[in-house]
Amino acid sequence: MPNNEDQTFALKDKLRELVHTIVEGDDFNLHAADEAITALSVLRDLKSSASFSSKFDRLSVPVPSQFRCPISGLIMTDPVILANGQTYDRPFIQKWLNEVHRDCPQTQHVLSHSILSPNYLVQDMISRWCKEHGVELPMPVGDIVSGEPTEAHKYRLRSLLHKLSLSVLDQREAARELRLLAKQMPPFRTFFGDSEVIKKLLSPLSQGVACIDPELHEDLITAVLNLSIDDNNKRVFVEDEKLITFIIDSLKSGTVQTRSNAAAAIFSLSALDINKQIIGKTGAIKYLVDLLEKGHPSSMKDAASALFNLCIAHENKARTVREGVVQVILSKIIVDRVLVDEFLALLALLSSHSKAVAALGSHGAVPFFMDILRDSSISDRSKENCVAILYIIFFNDKTKRKEIRDDEVSNGTLAKLAECGTSRAKRKACGILDRLKISQSSR
Repeated sequence: MPNNEDQTFALKDKLRELVHTIVEGDDFNLHAADEAITALSVLRDLKSSASFSSKFDRLSVPVPSQFRCPISGLIMTDPVILANGQTYDRPFIQKWLNEVHRDCPQTQHVLSHSILSPNYLVQDMISRWCKEHGVELPMPVGDIVSGEPTEAHKYRLRSLLHKLSLSVLDQREAARELRLLAKQMPPFRTFFGDSEVIKKLLSPLSQGVACIDPELHEDLITAVLNLSIDDNNKRVFVEDEKLITFIIDSLKSGTVQTRSNAAAAIFSLSALDINKQIIGKTGAIKYLVDLLEKGHPSSMKDAASALFNLCIAHENKARTVREGVVQVILSKIIVDRVLVDEFLALLALLSSHSKAVAALGSHGAVPFFMDILRDSSISDRSKENCVAILYIIFFNDKTKRKEIRDDEVSNGTLAKLAECGTSRAKRKACGILDRLKISQSSR
């Protein structure tokens, strides 16, 4: 039975003959050139496959020989049967048949036809063996070689979607693998722009999020997050009522990571302007603000990022302020000193709305921002956002001008910033000072 090394040697020998014919022969034709090109292509793929088999070679329990493709030496991801009954991994035997030979690599017998039939028995045996020995089932080789979806991907997807309709244990295994495939294999994401596929993905939710296994819940929402990276999926996901409801329900409950990944999914989906408007009307903003207030620091960052994206759409700013985000952010920065850069960037974005200006004024933001500007540990970026917010408050809320003036007379905060700050910070500070009729030299 020829192994990877034998196949490589045979291909090289064939290539030498073809090159000799092309270079030395008087009857050189295009067919010989095409054969040489395809032989080089197969050699490249065989060389690439060698590195992927090494992790299985290091296992303490050897991989059964019947699970390895005779051409690549890799554990098979999509085993298929040739006309003569021999089993191979689809990507390698398909390339062998299409580009080089019309015979069986193992027996060298000419095949009666080139139809490849799935070997479901071997596929099931490989899956069970991997599970029993704690081995992660490898990705379809077709993705590694060509970067395009293959029949192996489609078979794997059908199998995993079916498992999502079975026992909780099966659902966990399927959701975990879907999560990994969606993260590691961009071509795999392209299958989810279909409402029927989404429906099957959400089949474990038939009794609602409250009844779902926490581990399964986390893997499903993470799979949705990873799938949302594909631009073509963003619009489809947001327009699917059950899917967007699942994301919002995941913001409300679940593990810390579940809620965090739900917020990250909203951040990803809201990259499209139309999605910002749709998501803003779903009630998601309320739960993102709740996550800011009560969540773990890692989930707070995802929530802040999602809110920032959503609030680029002006109509979402009022919704976000109405949910109490200004109070929450001021409390988080003043009391906890967490995510200062992120929170101030969000406040700066919100401050272009009159409701945010009113909320900032009523919650004592002016002295807080002045303190931030005097804090040497605060980044230039945060100071830029602070003075930008103060600038908006000064020109839109006349009741706060005396408070700003009194602080400036006592501390010279804006004058120092106008002298030593970034160019943006200087412009904003000078704008306030000019209106206050306070010059830097008067300090």
